[in-house]
Amino acid sequence: MENAKKHSIGRYACVNITNYHTIEFRMFKGTLKVNTILATLQLVDMICDMAVNMSDTEISKLSWTDFVIQIPTNKYPELIMYLKERRLYVNEPVEMNVNEEM
Repeated sequence: MENAKKHSIGRYACVNITNYHTIEFRMFKGTLKVNTILATLQLVDMICDMAVNMSDTEISKLSWTDFVIQIPTNKYPELIMYLKERRLYVNEPVEMNVNEEM
């Protein structure tokens, strides 16, 4: 943790760890779409769960495919749909409505 803090680019980094008691995620753009907001919250929850339950070695070896495979579909349905719509969910295609905005 101390090593990460020494080499960080400050409080405006993607993941801000400059405060002792908090971790701040700054990697999402603004949106008014409820499903996107829920998906981003679910992604942060999934990242936090993995950070708590996996070792540093396990996390450093984790690929995107390994990460996505571990997402519980019943716990994070909006995240799964968000990733499928953007073709980020293990290459499973999904149909989008013509009126939906990416």
